Amino acid sequence: MKFLVTGAAGFIGYHTADRLCREGHDVVGLDNLNDYYSVELKHSRLDLLRRHANFRFERLDLADAQGLAELCRREGFERVIHLAAQAGVRYSLEKPGVYADSNLVGFVNILEACRQNAVGHLVYASSSSVYGMNTPMPFTTDAPVDQPVSLYAATKRANELMAHTYAHLYRLPVTGLRFFTVYGPWGRPDMALFKFTRAILDGKPIDIYNNGEMSRDFTYVDDVVEGLCRIQALPPQVGEQGEAPAALYNIGRGEPVRLLDMVECVERALGRKAIRNYLPLQPGDVLQTWADVDALAQRTGFRPATPLQVGIERFVQWYRDYYEDGAARSPA
Repeated sequence: MKFLVTGAAGFIGYHTADRLCREGHDVVGLDNLNDYYSVELKHSRLDLLRRHANFRFERLDLADAQGLAELCRREGFERVIHLAAQAGVRYSLEKPGVYADSNLVGFVNILEACRQNAVGHLVYASSSSVYGMNTPMPFTTDAPVDQPVSLYAATKRANELMAHTYAHLYRLPVTGLRFFTVYGPWGRPDMALFKFTRAILDGKPIDIYNNGEMSRDFTYVDDVVEGLCRIQALPPQVGEQGEAPAALYNIGRGEPVRLLDMVECVERALGRKAIRNYLPLQPGDVLQTWADVDALAQRTGFRPATPLQVGIERFVQWYRDYYEDGAARSPA
């Protein structure tokens, strides 16, 4: 089939586009190549994707409604995998307008382009951050999510509501995936695993928030891509009572890990000890995430299972190959 993958120069977008190309699909990757983190890293991902004869890159900002509409009209995509967004909880405290442009205006433009061009299934990235400070564990997709604690989380919840509206009004099949702390090779420099690895190798302290009293449901990127590729082939249908063709799933390992245990995994993979700088909880952070993935498993027959130590070792190997063997590169 023919796919549009937004955010193709990003972490999950790169892995998804690569997988789809390997499966023989035609893929157009879209990205605006912003400088939220290293543009060089984004270009390196794109260089690998361009090795596929069935991949083509379009540099375009989601806020460009006309450009996006023209692209979709010209290409006639059968599937849209929407992974582009302004990421980062803490950055949303500094640059709220960027989140409105990318995550709200950009998402409306995606919905409109899909509606106007009869896309067969829109799969989009949501986030575990929508659960906020909810205490019942594990998180289920029918849990209340009306108290976000960051603007980033609020924009992701807004995306879910907007997608449901388009499914209801226009019968556009939409599926949202709530990602839980995705990590792995080619990961983002603003994520904890990347920061910890860089700091430990440089002999610098790592910042551990809430004195380490936090846990996350870490999910290896290959597991995320497997679930995503399976779900894209299963567009939701209009229900017997006329319900909208909209679905939401958690995609996580289903096993929360203490932040301090994660740090120990990094130390083992690097063969070095971290210098630990304990700090209070930061605004917008949550104490724990834990995904209930039963619905995803029932729908796709797949349940993420990569152990954290294995995934971290693969990340560390990639990091060393990319940065230590490429001395001119900067991990910033």
